[in-house]
Amino acid sequence: MTSGVLAADTLPGDSKDDERPKWDNKFQYILSCIGFAVGLGNIWRFPYLCQTYGGGAFLVPYFVALIFEGIPLFHIELAIGQRLRKGSIGVWSTISPYLKGVGIGCFFVSFLVSLYYNTILMWVLWYFLNSFQSPLPWSFCPPNENKTGLVEECQLSNTVNYFWYRQTLNIAADINESGTPQWWLVMCLVACWTIVYICVIRGIESTGKAIYFTALFPYLVLTIFLIRGLTLPGATEGLIYLFTPNVSMLQNPRVWLDAATQIFFSLSLAFGGHIAYSSYNPPKNDCEKDAVTIALVNSMTSLYASIAVFSVLGFKATNDYWACMDRNIISIINEFDFPDQSIQREDYLACFTHLNSTQSDRMAQLQLKSCHLQDFLDKSASGTGLAFIVFTEVMVHMPGSPGWAVLFFGMLFSLGLTSMFGNMEGVLTPILDMQILPKSVPKELITAVTCLISCLFALCFTLQSGNYWLEIFDNYAASLNLLIFAFFEVIGVSYVYGLKRFCDDVEWMTGRRPNIYWQVTWKIISPLLLLTIFVSYIILLILKQPMYGSWNPQYDDFPIKQEKFYPGWVQVITVMLSLLPCIWIPGIAIFQLITRKKGKGKNSWPAPDGKNPVNL
Repeated sequence: MTSGVLAADTLPGDSKDDERPKWDNKFQYILSCIGFAVGLGNIWRFPYLCQTYGGGAFLVPYFVALIFEGIPLFHIELAIGQRLRKGSIGVWSTISPYLKGVGIGCFFVSFLVSLYYNTILMWVLWYFLNSFQSPLPWSFCPPNENKTGLVEECQLSNTVNYFWYRQTLNIAADINESGTPQWWLVMCLVACWTIVYICVIRGIESTGKAIYFTALFPYLVLTIFLIRGLTLPGATEGLIYLFTPNVSMLQNPRVWLDAATQIFFSLSLAFGGHIAYSSYNPPKNDCEKDAVTIALVNSMTSLYASIAVFSVLGFKATNDYWACMDRNIISIINEFDFPDQSIQREDYLACFTHLNSTQSDRMAQLQLKSCHLQDFLDKSASGTGLAFIVFTEVMVHMPGSPGWAVLFFGMLFSLGLTSMFGNMEGVLTPILDMQILPKSVPKELITAVTCLISCLFALCFTLQSGNYWLEIFDNYAASLNLLIFAFFEVIGVSYVYGLKRFCDDVEWMTGRRPNIYWQVTWKIISPLLLLTIFVSYIILLILKQPMYGSWNPQYDDFPIKQEKFYPGWVQVITVMLSLLPCIWIPGIAIFQLITRKKGKGKNSWPAPDGKNPVNL
């Protein structure tokens, strides 16, 4: 027996559904979802987690989280968006007015994330533009003001650090020192938002055209880097280090928490972008197959990227290892007056052992550095540190370095741009669906105003303290809120909308009823997993005092970052960022309850089919 929800292809009450944009074809939709899910985190976060948490052993909790958390939640978003054919706010207010706050919260998170995500693209664009020169500008230290030597800050750190922290960010030594907007970053920020506007100007009608390049180009570049990386010396060592399993790491609860969190954010769950994308599908579309396919492609991309990244990082570690040995060899040759090139790298260890046993006093005076390949492989990095410091240093040592730099930063820009398409859909689709503005206002103007406002807000990231603020947004604006939204999403569908009604909808759309795996994960396993992750996350926040690493040339241990506590006023902002989106959930629910108590509402609201009420 089917529910009244299944009565028609177009939901009653949505008379304009025929006017809703549609994807040109299924491949365009799949590419858009993959582009939104596959982002910068697949390149600079997943390989780092694999390396940190036992190599191949990390894949165990990762795929457990994928099966029991990622894919079920992803299926819910694609199915509910496709069935109700609305953006996030419209979907959750249709299911229950009490849940409208979930949609509004998703809208705010998408807006906040868009602000700092496009800022990362601003940095990528700056590096991309600087890659069209030889030698690369981060491969040498500039002369000082008097032209009598090199800049001291660059000599104390290194060329790639100096270009990133001083010539790109011109970073302040403290978050209290806001400084001024850096004009080159402002120009790049305006350019990035202009590119985003051009691509999203007509919604999926324009992004659908751009997605063919922006979603596929990164795979081409990854393949090129993989082929080149595997031919570099040290690539094998890098891959062995990455995937050698350390099973004992599975006993660490943090491994399981980070695996579940990585799956959650990698699939871009609870942003509202996937709901918006699927709302442009025809009502009868196999959303179950789409969810499984896109989730698996996303995970396979992470693995593929890890192989490419660590083949190159293995080359860097080997280069650093050889450089360390060469410096020690030169010191030994000079100390003992050996002939030039009398000690080769392959003879270094035997020579060192012999001299250390026969000339221990003289060897001790040399203060030789400890050179072990494992130590250089252990120097891991993620996020901006991997992209703008580690990889830029690698490219300096590669023949034809400007070409590799152009490819690398072009790939990062494409990856980020496709994710921005999804973020902007999570912002623009609810605005258009809610019809806040008169219909006479063209979509292009609404999109332009949204991008302009976003660009103006994002100017704070071009200040000299901008990098510190981006870290705050990254750590506090989305993480906690998305966990809360996802929990209410799965509870809203399973218990408010009703699991039977939802399964009826899926059966009508796909032609088959969800099996026991889907029903158990939706009703029990996924909510419990999300609740566990949420509690663990809160505990970690409580136990860890919020701090940031300051780039301070006056610090005694420079170039090591100076760890500082956030000042009180900044901590207040972090709390506001964490609470602003999720506060809409209880706020809207209380408002609806008060309205209903005053008699302005009814005892129940109609279900999406206009027949059976949703009991609240």
